[in-house]
Amino acid sequence: MLRSRYGAPGDDVREPRHTDGDGDGDGHGDGDNPPWTRNDALLTGGACALNLLSYALFNDPDGRHDASVAGFLLVALAALPLLARRSHPVAAFAAVLALDLTAAVAVPLPSHFGAVLVVALYSVARARPGRVTAAASVATALLMVLSQGIGRTPPWQETVSPALSTLIVVGAAMAVNRWQREVAANRSLLADRAVADERRRIARELHDIVAHHITTMQLMAGGARANLAEPEVVRDALVTLEASGRLALREMRQLLDVLRADDEPEGAPSLPQPGADDLDRLVAESRGAGLSTEFTVRGAPRPLPPTLGLTVFRIVQEALTNARKHAGPARATVRLTYHPRRIAVEVRDDGGGAPPPEGAPAAGSGGYGLIGMRERVALHGGTLTAGPQADGGFAVTADLPLTADEAAETAETAVTAVTAVRHEGAHR
Repeated sequence: MLRSRYGAPGDDVREPRHTDGDGDGDGHGDGDNPPWTRNDALLTGGACALNLLSYALFNDPDGRHDASVAGFLLVALAALPLLARRSHPVAAFAAVLALDLTAAVAVPLPSHFGAVLVVALYSVARARPGRVTAAASVATALLMVLSQGIGRTPPWQETVSPALSTLIVVGAAMAVNRWQREVAANRSLLADRAVADERRRIARELHDIVAHHITTMQLMAGGARANLAEPEVVRDALVTLEASGRLALREMRQLLDVLRADDEPEGAPSLPQPGADDLDRLVAESRGAGLSTEFTVRGAPRPLPPTLGLTVFRIVQEALTNARKHAGPARATVRLTYHPRRIAVEVRDDGGGAPPPEGAPAAGSGGYGLIGMRERVALHGGTLTAGPQADGGFAVTADLPLTADEAAETAETAVTAVTAVRHEGAHR
């Protein structure tokens, strides 16, 4: 239902928090997430390994290789703060920066904290965009300039290389932030559209069920009141009124069962929806409500897929309801034509009235009649025309194509039905 899938109106629906790709939080340290995750540990280990490799292979400009045990320990120690990069990104960055600065001052070698520092700065930029990221970027660039100076690199590299590296890291973090915001916005838009589509579907079903039966009940009640002197007529009208009310309740329960289907365990039985096989009953109800209705079938009748059968039923139901409500004393004809690759539905009446314009809701109807029919037909890729006839009355015509899958399903259903009939005849 609407509430279970998307949240009811007024619910506190929060946007998804930013993550670094593993869905474990946004690094704001709000206590909802663990201090570190397996991905954090893997990332920390990888950055540490890269830095250790760089330190082990480093040669200063004079060709000396001055790696020491203390240097290895310092490089390894500097990676540990990355474990807290998600819960406390600023503190983790500050710790890495302090250790890097200590190494730059204490050891006469360029810094070997490149990978660790990049990850720490990226984490700050992801979690704290703005002034905090700007300050962290300046600090990183200054430290890299200091480290480059100690290593006696060319003068132009002392400024350009640190600045370029910092811009790349911060730019990547900002790009990821923007991408995630767009993804969250698109997800929210899709959810809103899904809610709107489901509401329209529910409104369509409610209109088709309620409007048809309420119209019949109104006509029967009016007929009974106008014929109080004829008990037989009153009795027949009341029987029809009672049957319409009972059928309306049953179809409402079926609709509720469909809406609750996602909450039921798998395999739970669901009540069948009306289809093309129920058109005889629908026409009989129309006749009982006082509208002379003729029903003809052309082509070779065959079982239809449930959704297509429901669409055919609702189109005929709505058209007959409109005929009773707007056409006045009239005669209606319903024609269902089976073609190899499509189904044609036609409902005509010869009354003098016509439904209101499609954009203007009829009194008490909510305006879902013709709009609802068009939406149903559009879901199957079909076409629907509705309008007054030149010789009077109103006509509704729908052409519903069968897709390859629906045609195969229809053929399979027909074969199954024929097989069942043959087996039943053999057992007799």
